[in-house]
Amino acid sequence: MTAAVIINQAFSGLTTAVFLFMTAIGLSLIFGVIRVLNFAHGSFYMLGAYLAYQFTVYLGSSNLGFWASALLAAATAALVGLIVERTLLCRLYGKEELLQLLFTYALVLIFADAVKAIWGIEQVSVSRPPAFSGGVNFAGAVVPQYSLVVSVICMALVLALWVMIQRTRIGRIVRAAAADREMVRALGINVTKLYSSVFAGGCFLAGLGGALVSPVTAINLGMDADIIIASFIAVVVGGMGSFWGTLLGSLLYGQVLAFGILLLPQFSLFAVYALMAVVLIVRPHGLLGVREAARA
Repeated sequence: MTAAVIINQAFSGLTTAVFLFMTAIGLSLIFGVIRVLNFAHGSFYMLGAYLAYQFTVYLGSSNLGFWASALLAAATAALVGLIVERTLLCRLYGKEELLQLLFTYALVLIFADAVKAIWGIEQVSVSRPPAFSGGVNFAGAVVPQYSLVVSVICMALVLALWVMIQRTRIGRIVRAAAADREMVRALGINVTKLYSSVFAGGCFLAGLGGALVSPVTAINLGMDADIIIASFIAVVVGGMGSFWGTLLGSLLYGQVLAFGILLLPQFSLFAVYALMAVVLIVRPHGLLGVREAARA
């Protein structure tokens, strides 16, 4: 096994982790604050990918057209998420988890039918922005420029989210709501607006992840199921509701999958599930998660 092969696989795993983190962190934030396991989160990722395709049809596949399409797709996904949360999901707050899970699963079916009705069942694709269509030679390994750019965007997003959560008033409210929602309500903070903002923000991140992944993968009806399974694994491994845990879980998922494909292709997915099983046995609350008893 050469150094170039190892570098290629490591960067492939990093790229997978980047796209996964954008979706998984939204899922983790929604659960941490609203306490809803949003099974339909992958649908917003799929919606972002299809919307990015549609917007590039209107705006063109130039550099400006692609980035504008990605932002518009993410914003539209956030708007759809806000409408869903305000009109439907808010009625289930405080209800049994099973009802929430059944409702979000119903959303998966609704989104799938809506996508099928609008875009059909054929795969579609988006071209990479022309400025980043080449590759960069690194120690004998050719790394796609677009993947490098998206990795930088993700790192900037990680820092921006961390600063917002740790250093701003909004972030302090979000952390307080994740720790004790009743206390936040007693302090006079509008919990309704907080929940709506967090849910829309999570959908924005999912939509952005879907839009940015559109040039490197086929856009199809099954992509929502793939990403939601991967997101749950990353969140469970890292720790439900943990920011850095979600990042760590995404990185571990990407690397285990990439090197599993290289070393044991037929067992690559088994390796990822085995990682989750081991973590659940050793630390049921995740590598960087906090026990529920400790939250109270």
